[in-house]
Amino acid sequence: MIIIFAYKNMVVLGTMPIVFLKVLFYNQDKIVKEDNQMRVGFIGLGIMGKPMAKNLLKAGYDLVVADLNQEAVAELAASGAQTAANGAGVAEACQVVITMVPNSPHVRAAVLGENGVAQGAKPGTVLIDMSSIDPTESKAIGAELAKKGIEMLDAPVSGGEPKAIDGTISVMVGGKRELFDRYYDLLMAMAGSVVYVGELGSGNVAKLANQIVVAVNIAAVAEALTFAKKAGTDPELVYQAIRGGLAGSTVMDAKAPMMLAGNFKPGFRVELHIKDLTNALNAAHAISAPVPLSGQLMEIMQSVKADGCDKEDHSSIVRFYEKLSNVTVKS
Repeated sequence: MIIIFAYKNMVVLGTMPIVFLKVLFYNQDKIVKEDNQMRVGFIGLGIMGKPMAKNLLKAGYDLVVADLNQEAVAELAASGAQTAANGAGVAEACQVVITMVPNSPHVRAAVLGENGVAQGAKPGTVLIDMSSIDPTESKAIGAELAKKGIEMLDAPVSGGEPKAIDGTISVMVGGKRELFDRYYDLLMAMAGSVVYVGELGSGNVAKLANQIVVAVNIAAVAEALTFAKKAGTDPELVYQAIRGGLAGSTVMDAKAPMMLAGNFKPGFRVELHIKDLTNALNAAHAISAPVPLSGQLMEIMQSVKADGCDKEDHSSIVRFYEKLSNVTVKS
């Protein structure tokens, strides 16, 4: 009997009894189930981290969580997660630990600080930092962990809360390729796209590039809709007219409806985008890479922050243009 079958991206032509195929596929299923039984730590149950952690539980992973927000910890425990008092406790119980916290100092504290991951981790433990931080800090933290035999990937995400909830975030990963390959399936349990971009720190370079594009795109949408309103044309109709052409984008379809509705419930807060642009400007200046549009967007966001809107969604950039033009985009 001639049989063609695929296994782990290999195609094999040969002869073998059907019973062997059944054993092979049974064993493959068993491998998948065993992978999902790896004990995973998750530190940082905020607006992004909490739904990401829940998606790992839904995928069947054995999860141990920790966060300063005990209500979030209790919510994950009710969903089936185990809990630990701190990062050290998480690392003691897990072979891989994910961190999802706001910025570079928080990662450093969670990983290298008192009761941090490094204190509880054993040689061979892997840290996957999914926070969006300065890439130079990713490299520095990775170097400290390497002294203890701990490996690290930087794997920041894009997509905001809605995509974190439905498991379709985009993940940009830096670090050793073999680590990326080993934990690809784990990351895909939370994501729609997981892409390897190079050595440690490269993930955050990609994320900062993403945040530059998103910030400029949101500002362009806000500027265009405000212009339309000032010109006496319905900005809703303008949006519908241009969204299917070259100007259309994922950002436009996500943020224009919010601007038109005056709905600035945060999917990604202004203050977090300011953090990302600060990291982008610092990283760019360190290598003499001019980023003039990023500088302008930083000042626009600082103006929005000064008006007390830093906790709002970054679509509230439209408020800056409304203030300049003395119109309101909202119908």
